[in-house]
Amino acid sequence: MKLFADTPLRRTLQVIADLLFVAWLVLWVWIGSAVHDGTMELAAPARQTDSSATAMADQLRDAGGRLGDAPLVGDELAVPFDKAADASDGIAAAGRDTVDAVERLALLLGLSVALIPIMIVSAIHLPRRWRFVREATAGARFIDAQEDLDLFALRALANQPMRVLARVSDDPAGAWRARDPEVVRRLAELELADVGLRPRTWPPA
Repeated sequence: MKLFADTPLRRTLQVIADLLFVAWLVLWVWIGSAVHDGTMELAAPARQTDSSATAMADQLRDAGGRLGDAPLVGDELAVPFDKAADASDGIAAAGRDTVDAVERLALLLGLSVALIPIMIVSAIHLPRRWRFVREATAGARFIDAQEDLDLFALRALANQPMRVLARVSDDPAGAWRARDPEVVRRLAELELADVGLRPRTWPPA
């Protein structure tokens, strides 16, 4: 698999683009994590409420249990404490529900903030890189011999603008059919440059 171009300029640009892409990923993952952590701080009061209300409920039940041991009126004395303990349990449950809601919100916000810009840039960068890798990997198999250069020269005749072909020869198609090595070489260079490749073996000029 060929990941980078043979030509120095294009290879340098590809490396820079890949590094910037990775830096972009890291940046938005960090920002998403910061948003998640910042949102989670909103749950601190609810956690404190849960903890305090749970502790209060335990203390009220403990006090009610002790009063309930009193002779004759113990049960009646314990009732208000039990009701207060139940109310404290309700407050604690509300605190836990708030914490759960904040955790879901923090996860949603963190993922949204990170994934949206990552997906936008990925949709632009990754398909372009994949097209290059696919074409360059396939093209790299055909750059060793004269016949291979003929193939790229033929592609150049089909793909290159007329003004570019005119700079190679007044009759590039006729020169290609005549196997003019200089014209074939120059035509092949045009097509190879478009996919970021250079032939490993040139025919003699």
